[in-house]
Amino acid sequence: MSEWRQLPGHNEKRDWTARLTLHARWLRTVITTRSGDAAATDEIYQEIALVTVRNNPDVPEAKVAPWLYRVAVRQALSHRRRLGRQRKLRQRLAVELPSQTDGIADPLVWLLADERQQLIRRAVDQLHAKDAELLLLKYTEDWTYHDLVEHLGISHSAVETRLHRARQRLREALIALEVTEATT
Repeated sequence: MSEWRQLPGHNEKRDWTARLTLHARWLRTVITTRSGDAAATDEIYQEIALVTVRNNPDVPEAKVAPWLYRVAVRQALSHRRRLGRQRKLRQRLAVELPSQTDGIADPLVWLLADERQQLIRRAVDQLHAKDAELLLLKYTEDWTYHDLVEHLGISHSAVETRLHRARQRLREALIALEVTEATT
């Protein structure tokens, strides 16, 4: 052992596992109270243990409890902030992508829908400009056949025919991109 560790006044590394065990009961009470989530108490306590064991701070024995209290409060508040961010994200997703499950969108459903939407955009980009324009006016602008006739200056039967052909071409492009299966 080197001499500097034996010098008077030098604090050796403390056994934080024993200290955490000694203070565990009241720390868990603080965590539960501050986080507002009894189910997360063990998780937050483990985060406190990681902070203390990894950092192995040089805290005088008389100040271990106050130091652990501050760490517990910070970890509990951090947990609450994390839950708040997750809640806001779920609420935003519920607005952007309505779900069948109590108004909370499943992130997997959202990701799959987003991927599918990107593939649909690619398929629309492959269409002739007139077909893409007609489909987008019909389905993104919610134009009726009458609106299309009026704005494009073509007959009602021409609108029907062009829309039918455009939808067929889009269907073929989607099948080519493997977005949808061919139906017979």
